[in-house]
Amino acid sequence: MKKRFVSGLLLICLLSVTAVPVTQAFSLGDILKVGGISVLISKFADPLNNFINTLTFKHGAGSDFATKVVPILSLGNGGYLGAAQVIGSQELVDQTEAVIQMEGEFNGRQFRVKALVPVNAKSVTNFSRVNGVGVSAIIDVNI
Repeated sequence: MKKRFVSGLLLICLLSVTAVPVTQAFSLGDILKVGGISVLISKFADPLNNFINTLTFKHGAGSDFATKVVPILSLGNGGYLGAAQVIGSQELVDQTEAVIQMEGEFNGRQFRVKALVPVNAKSVTNFSRVNGVGVSAIIDVNI
């Protein structure tokens, strides 16, 4: 009986939260999307990396450097935006945990710039750039 009451109360709370328009930094949908993208990137990182390597070799743009697929984090909110393939020496690629995306405008609003920086952590507050590693591919996740 107690479990039914708690379940019903939780359902009412969830329904009331979605029914009331409130301005929030993160909505439940945003949290689910970020979590879903995180799971997809983790699950498909190796197959995506292999696919990108096959694709680039097929078109004569392959490389002998090490590669790895990592999540792209937004510096603004820390959410996962997608994934990127990083490339470099094996030691440096192994240190790379994510790519941080920073956005800005140049020359008024004439140019929109996105900087993609390979880093050694999956945190937007405590990271260091991994020098010697570049971004070789961007992977968008269809949600």
